[in-house]
Amino acid sequence: MASSDTSLRWKHLYRVLTTSGPFSDEDWVPGQETISALESSKVLVIGAGGLGCEILKNLALSGFKDIHVIDMDTIDISNLNRQFLFRQSDIGKPKAEVAAAFVEKRVKGVKITPYVGKIQDKDEEYYMQFKIVVCGLDSIEARRWINSTLVGMVDFEDLESLKPLIDGGTEGFKGQARVILPTLSSCIECQLDMHAPRPAVPLCTIATIPRQPQHCIEWAHQIAWQEKRKDEPFDTDDMEHIGWVYNTALERAKQFNIPGVTFQMTQGVVKNIIPAIASTNAVIAAATTSEALKIATSCNPYLENYMMYAGEEGVYTYTFEAEKKRDCPVCGNLARKLTVDPNMTLEEFIETLGERPEAQLKKPSMRTEEKTLYQRFPPQLEEQTRHNLKLKLNELIENGQEIAVSDPAYTIDFRFRLVFQ
Repeated sequence: MASSDTSLRWKHLYRVLTTSGPFSDEDWVPGQETISALESSKVLVIGAGGLGCEILKNLALSGFKDIHVIDMDTIDISNLNRQFLFRQSDIGKPKAEVAAAFVEKRVKGVKITPYVGKIQDKDEEYYMQFKIVVCGLDSIEARRWINSTLVGMVDFEDLESLKPLIDGGTEGFKGQARVILPTLSSCIECQLDMHAPRPAVPLCTIATIPRQPQHCIEWAHQIAWQEKRKDEPFDTDDMEHIGWVYNTALERAKQFNIPGVTFQMTQGVVKNIIPAIASTNAVIAAATTSEALKIATSCNPYLENYMMYAGEEGVYTYTFEAEKKRDCPVCGNLARKLTVDPNMTLEEFIETLGERPEAQLKKPSMRTEEKTLYQRFPPQLEEQTRHNLKLKLNELIENGQEIAVSDPAYTIDFRFRLVFQ
């Protein structure tokens, strides 16, 4: 079954996979076939940060032998307190490559293939090769992108096209783990309103009298970028873009004698990053790895389908089945209802799409079935549709009419039905 040099490392795992238990399916066949299924399962880990490091280590120690990892970031000194696969000598190196090499060195027989870049760099053919995708991301936008991609890949005549997505996330002492079967169970977009955007800082404060370093960063991101680089979509994962915002915010902070603007803070404000805690990462990584093991081997029923963790005053978990919504823009078949003020201008409505928990779209363009209401790119179309921004909604659309909204961060159109209040 297993070679003698690895039998000691895997003996407890093999014991689980060769013995039926009270929760395993009646028709489950333990033994070598199950072990082989685990070892041949190709798994993709998205993210090699605080959560991703834990997941990579756990997967390798759980018997997975073919692991791939994607991350576009490089190692910063601030990562070393919790991203334990990295050392001071690794600062400046790509996270994916360093993490892969570290785990391969420690766990013999495991192959980890790194890719340094964005998840958007890869096409459906790339994602089709994996049996399971595990996310350890700090970005709602990236989660929404991979979620919609995996849903779009499903072909009901080919069961292999359905790739389970296991998503883990942490926020301070809180965390969550969930199992998503694309098109069959609740997806990330279904529960988007559970991750409401942070309260917006009044634009007048940002534009006129900033009081905090975060205000200077928001000014550089929201106002200065539009004034000086408006024809270029802002990419939160582009280090040149983040650096431009940082330097611009630093200049503004000096004008108002506001200390505290740092590159790390700039990344946190622009990408809405919440400080991570190592113990929370460990708990959530353990949960996601456990689900990957159960899906790959069928040794136990997998999570159905959402687990919440709270560690502020002890250890508390709660599991429930998140609802699959018929009006989900990604996995549903109905347009999502939005109640709007008919006297609101199109420009005001577009601004609300970034704040609405159920939308959270930063650079939307939109159209009805008959006409384009507003198109950001290319510049020629933006100029042609700009006059609509000052018109009221009831001058552009009818009560109950559907609109299609696109955003450069995503591969799909979002359908909304606007109902006048």
